[in-house]
Amino acid sequence: MTDADRKAFERAVEIAGTAEEAGNLPIGTVIALHGDIIAEGSNAIWYPVHNPNRHAEIEALRMVPPGLWPQSRAMTLYTTLEPCLMCLGAILLHRIGRVLYGAADEYGGASSLIGDMPPFFERQAAQMTWSGPAYSEACNPLFARVMQLVQAHEED
Repeated sequence: MTDADRKAFERAVEIAGTAEEAGNLPIGTVIALHGDIIAEGSNAIWYPVHNPNRHAEIEALRMVPPGLWPQSRAMTLYTTLEPCLMCLGAILLHRIGRVLYGAADEYGGASSLIGDMPPFFERQAAQMTWSGPAYSEACNPLFARVMQLVQAHEED
C-alpha cells in the first residue's frame, strides 16, 4: 500500500466514525483520482431517514464531479468494508478502475461473486483491480461495530 493509499484509507476511517456518530453504520468511502480525493461518502441508511440504498460507496459515487467520469478507469475507490452486491454492481457500472477495501465482510461482501457474474459485469470486472482486505488493522474493528449495530437493529 502506498502513502497515498494509506492517507485515503485514514480519511475513509474518519468518515466511518462520523457516520456512526450520526446513528448509521461506521462505513466510509473515498474516491481518488491521481492521488487526490475527489469524492467522499458515508453510510446513511438509518438516519436522517431510513433509506437502505445509502451505502457509503453509493454516496461517494454520487459525489464525483460529472466532468471527471471520463477518467473513471483512473479512479480508486477506498472503502472501509468489502462492498456488497449492490455496491459492486454500481462500481462496475461506473467503471471504477481500482477498488481497495479495508475489511473483509463474510456477512454481505460481494468478492465471491467476481468470476460468476453475467458477461457484461465480468468484462467490467476484468478491467478493474479489486483488492482487500487492505487496511484491516483499522477497518476490522469498524466491521465488528457494524455487525453489533446490525444485530441490535434486527432485534428492534
